[in-house]
Amino acid sequence: MNAAAKITAANLSRRTLKDKLFKGLVLFLSLITISPIVLIIYKLVAKGYRQISLDFIIKTPPNTFEAMTALSNGELIPGGIANGITGTLLMVVLASVIAIPVGVITGIYLYENPGKPLANLTRSISDILQGVPSIVLGLIAYMWIVKPITSGFSALAGSVSLSIMMLPMIVRSTEETLKMIPQSIKEAAVALGVPYYKVILRVLIPTGFSGLLTGILLGISRILGETAPLMLTALGSSVINLDITKPTSAIPLLIWEFYNDPNMVDLIWSSSLLLMGMVLTLNLVSKRIAARTK
Repeated sequence: MNAAAKITAANLSRRTLKDKLFKGLVLFLSLITISPIVLIIYKLVAKGYRQISLDFIIKTPPNTFEAMTALSNGELIPGGIANGITGTLLMVVLASVIAIPVGVITGIYLYENPGKPLANLTRSISDILQGVPSIVLGLIAYMWIVKPITSGFSALAGSVSLSIMMLPMIVRSTEETLKMIPQSIKEAAVALGVPYYKVILRVLIPTGFSGLLTGILLGISRILGETAPLMLTALGSSVINLDITKPTSAIPLLIWEFYNDPNMVDLIWSSSLLLMGMVLTLNLVSKRIAARTK
């Protein structure tokens, strides 16, 4: 019994040691994984917080001479990115108006017809579209909207390119959310004699609303930081513009413009910090909603 107890104790000691080593390895690799994110956030906050103010939100960007004068005097660069904020909100809202109904309806169709050839084709196209480079979607919107409809760069063209980017995520999240709803809920509504379209509108969608909203918010957070498609569609504007048929700026476009001017470097960090805050907020909200749904 003594020998058996010693062998058992030795095995337990070895297993405990292996467990501690593996746990330490997992923690070390996890720290390596999150360290770039932590360093990026730290760099943005350290470099960008000085320019964040009310003027930064309500004023338009300064010209090169004003920025150079402020830097030479050791002052903060005057102005802000109001045109980028309003342009981003305008195009994101328009893109959502286009993408959300189409995406939700398509997701419902895929859920209701899982084995049909058209549904399989639509699902495959949606998956392929999710991997298409954003610059290609910008080029498509340029051919569809810029040339034939608005005859020039516009917020509408930018919204179309962003809506195409949102679609795959909304479609897939809608389909997967509806699959998680118990079939008995749907059967109970049908058994009560409720018309089928009301089953979808009054039962399925409200029941899976949290999951649908999570997919929509993730889609919006994805398009917030896109620059390439907007360079081919919205182009940019030095003033605040709310006309969807005219060129419009956006925060990512302004970051690109500031990058090309050495006097505007400080505004790059502040604009990036604000954009990261917007994306981070949407992701945290979507995770909170997903946690409640679960």
